[in-house]
Amino acid sequence: MSDIFELFKKISSGSDTARGPITHIVAGLGNPGDKYYLTRHNSGFLAMDYAAQKYSAKIDRVKYKALCGEAVIGGKSVLLMKPQTFMNNSGEAIADAASFYKIPTENIIIIYDDISLDAGRLRVRRKGSDGGHNGIKSIVAHLGDDGFPRIKIGVGQKPHPDYDLADWVLSEFREEDRKTLFNCFGRVCDGLEKILEGDIDAAMQICNGAK
Repeated sequence: MSDIFELFKKISSGSDTARGPITHIVAGLGNPGDKYYLTRHNSGFLAMDYAAQKYSAKIDRVKYKALCGEAVIGGKSVLLMKPQTFMNNSGEAIADAASFYKIPTENIIIIYDDISLDAGRLRVRRKGSDGGHNGIKSIVAHLGDDGFPRIKIGVGQKPHPDYDLADWVLSEFREEDRKTLFNCFGRVCDGLEKILEGDIDAAMQICNGAK
């Protein structure tokens, strides 16, 4: 794990510490526990750890069935979340926080893994179906709405069609894929800033075509 921490240490901090009321939620999806930390399914958690370093935040308060922190990103006061409910029940945490802060669905941004994209490739979407992702399926069910922006992080396709999907997403990245993944987190944050500024088209330009 040391390589990711060394990378995070190099991130320049650009956080504005003057925070107003929380207006947005940014949540990365994953599974709690050290054994899952560097697995493909935890790409959302890893991106949130990167963002926490970049924006001088600490995602360490236990609230809404999640680890939470606060930051100013793109001029907005944001609640950062890492749900601790395990992936398949991610919606419980998101819905609890959204209800407390009265956050509309369009102000909830979810960052998560996507097996249909090569490792390190990104895809921004305004809204959409769960696409077979159980974490997104849970969020849609608990919010009763699929109209939230999302940033998908590619983790690579299964090695062959018969490979068990659960085994694949719960396996750790190969070394070369791990470096590719960590190198994409800066663009994740660039895209996130544009979404929070209300310019999702710019976020798509930054993320969707980049390798």
